[in-house]
Amino acid sequence: MQFSPNNGDFTFVSSSDAEELSGSIDTPDVKLNMDSGDTSKDTYATTFLRQRGYGWLLEVEEDDPEDNKPLLEELDIDLKDIYYKIRCVLMPMPSLGFNRQVVRDNPDFWGPLAVVLLFSMISIYGQFRVVSWIITIWIFGSLTIFLLARVLGGEVSYGQVLGVIGYSLLPLIVIAPLLLVTGAFDVVATLIKLFGVFWAAYSAASLLVGEEFKTKKPLLIYPIFLLYIYFLSLYTGV
Repeated sequence: MQFSPNNGDFTFVSSSDAEELSGSIDTPDVKLNMDSGDTSKDTYATTFLRQRGYGWLLEVEEDDPEDNKPLLEELDIDLKDIYYKIRCVLMPMPSLGFNRQVVRDNPDFWGPLAVVLLFSMISIYGQFRVVSWIITIWIFGSLTIFLLARVLGGEVSYGQVLGVIGYSLLPLIVIAPLLLVTGAFDVVATLIKLFGVFWAAYSAASLLVGEEFKTKKPLLIYPIFLLYIYFLSLYTGV
């Protein structure tokens, strides 16, 4: 039996005459666009920035584990190395067994700078203006020693000279408290000053004046000695 619908939209087929039917119903893809207004604005802003060459502002960098280093490591500050170099300068005798060549062969900046600043802080007493002079003399005095060493045939770098000259100010820092105590005794104070200058000059010269200078060693030792005399004069005011 077959019924014809009135509206022409449906067709009813009796079960006896109907053939076996099979198939599937395709469902249309439905996409929900939430906050379409904000998305369109973001897309427009992104396109605008990329067209103007500012697309790098939208890039997000991943965290690099190497960036999470301690501050001392970031600044390349090795406290153990600085402490060892300080001991090498304060005890320059070869019989003590220190590898003093590490002060020259492995130069650093922060250790000598700390020593120069410490010497400057000591020199501030009553004469603040000498601080800038001490740092200036350290930089340009080391440059003079470096140029002279290269002219004489030495194989040193400016960084090595800067580090050695800076570290070798430590003997002058050591004798500073003694000068405060013995200031009333001129002879004793003069002997302490000479001892400090010879100590500092020997520490620096023994590291910078190598065998390559041969007979020219005095030509480099003498300027180093004068340099530390000038450093001491900035402290004592003489």
